[in-house]
Amino acid sequence: MSEQNLVDRTVLVTGGAGFIGSHLVDALVEENEVRVLDDLSTGQVARLPDDVELVHGDVRNEELVAHATKDVDVVFHQAANVSVPASVENPMTTDAVNVDGTLAVLEAAREEDARVVVASSCAVYGDPLSLPLAETDRLRPESPYGVQKATVDEYARLYNELYGLETVALRYFNVYGPRQGDGGGYSGVISIFLEQARNGEDVTVEGDGSQTRDFVHVSDVVRANLAAATTDAVGEAFNVCTGTETSVLELAEHVVEHVDSNADIVNVEERAGDIARSYGDDTKARHQLEFETTVELEDGIRDLSTR
Repeated sequence: MSEQNLVDRTVLVTGGAGFIGSHLVDALVEENEVRVLDDLSTGQVARLPDDVELVHGDVRNEELVAHATKDVDVVFHQAANVSVPASVENPMTTDAVNVDGTLAVLEAAREEDARVVVASSCAVYGDPLSLPLAETDRLRPESPYGVQKATVDEYARLYNELYGLETVALRYFNVYGPRQGDGGGYSGVISIFLEQARNGEDVTVEGDGSQTRDFVHVSDVVRANLAAATTDAVGEAFNVCTGTETSVLELAEHVVEHVDSNADIVNVEERAGDIARSYGDDTKARHQLEFETTVELEDGIRDLSTR
């Protein structure tokens, strides 16, 4: 089935005022009735179109989630605490948001027989034994956040197998694009580099910059969500990645070039416990989800540099 088929539906986007969620709302609102559940802890009302219904509140509030999910056809579950350091400092709090909140969404969706597309993360893999990372690789997360997303993955699969609920889990790699601030870790590094270069500050690369990541543009993440909303391949988890390995040093060089900055690239202390290399295998998404990314990293950076 094609991602173009999602029309005339009632849709809930949890975390819909956030970075990824608001882009998803923009893609849906023209041809669907869109509702957003967001506690606005990091989301912004200004990102939402006027004709979107905002339910202001916490995804851990089961009654509120049930109310927001009433009569919906599809739930895009983006709401989460995505900070790895926060999960290390406060594993119980972040677990309540990321796991209990997802359970509340799945239960509410089960009552409505609504499909759920769940935002997961490449953090479920941990330090890879081999590359590129495929969905069949072992899951050995190295942070509470990674454990929480691996749990979310399993709950999505289980709800499909046990209850027949249509679910799809999307394991995002390092998402970047407009509206992103410092998201922490490598997902926010492009925004950090852009700000440093624009201000003529040193662009600070941790370690020698040889560490690699798979940077995927938010517009492609939106397309993956739309494909997941209509696919027949339910009960599955899919990487959302480019399949391209980019070093952090290369990334810094691209940013400095496209900002046309005189900023120097300088090396600072290496991050403790940093994973040396990580990038994804997009084969399953291409074959089963009929999805592949379209935005080249250099084009994405060029676009951001002009904003």
